[in-house]
Amino acid sequence: MTLTRVELAADDTDDLLALYREYGWWDDRERDDVAHALANTDLALGLRDGDELIAAARVITDFVYYARVYDVVVATERRGDGVGRALLEAVVTHDRLGDVNPVLLCREGLVPFYESAGFERYPESVAVPDDDAPDEEPLVTLIHTTG
Repeated sequence: MTLTRVELAADDTDDLLALYREYGWWDDRERDDVAHALANTDLALGLRDGDELIAAARVITDFVYYARVYDVVVATERRGDGVGRALLEAVVTHDRLGDVNPVLLCREGLVPFYESAGFERYPESVAVPDDDAPDEEPLVTLIHTTG
């Protein structure tokens, strides 16, 4: 498996939308909205295997103090292959982020995965913003630690 790290741009919208549609939480995203989000994202990274986008993440940041990671997604058939860990490594080591420790939100069940990629629990949680799922667990905040 030879993965290439790429910074995503407007012409990657359709590939990113295809990844989102594989994931139930984001399968209703519209193309124009994804294009708009991508255009207004400070840093959007993807991993390609050949021409195929197989993983992506977006980072909203000031490049000095704060970086929040959003929309981490890996192609269904590539989950469990180390692609997600490689994507997170690409994010946290990106030159433009310097010494910023990225923060992200995730569901409780994904905490062990993110911990294995160098993230630690942060003492903050957030209710899931979905009125259709009132019994959902809160989202867990994790921060990447460099030490």
